[in-house]
Amino acid sequence: MKPKGFAVVLVTASSTDEADKIAAVLLKKRKAACVNIIPKVNSRFWWKGEIDSSDEALMIIKTKASVLADVIELVKKNHSYTIPEIIALPIIAGNEEYLEWIGGEVRD
Repeated sequence: MKPKGFAVVLVTASSTDEADKIAAVLLKKRKAACVNIIPKVNSRFWWKGEIDSSDEALMIIKTKASVLADVIELVKKNHSYTIPEIIALPIIAGNEEYLEWIGGEVRD
């Protein structure tokens, strides 16, 4: 399978409510074909010079690489964190029909 410009974007949110809100915006604006929300992940991280931790919700966003700038902007606009985690990973292969479905649902 050839790469076709699709991406998975990982975003943590302060709660499932916040993740639901962000997912709704991305889906309504057709910048994501699917958003999985994992309700509880325990994150450990450096913040302001100290090790901190937080229970968060993890979003796994399936989208096209061509709209990543829009996804990042919408997440930042609707997120409560000063510096939200937004990490995009390329999809290098997958179920052809699923990737075609992503391509058909996401609008540039």
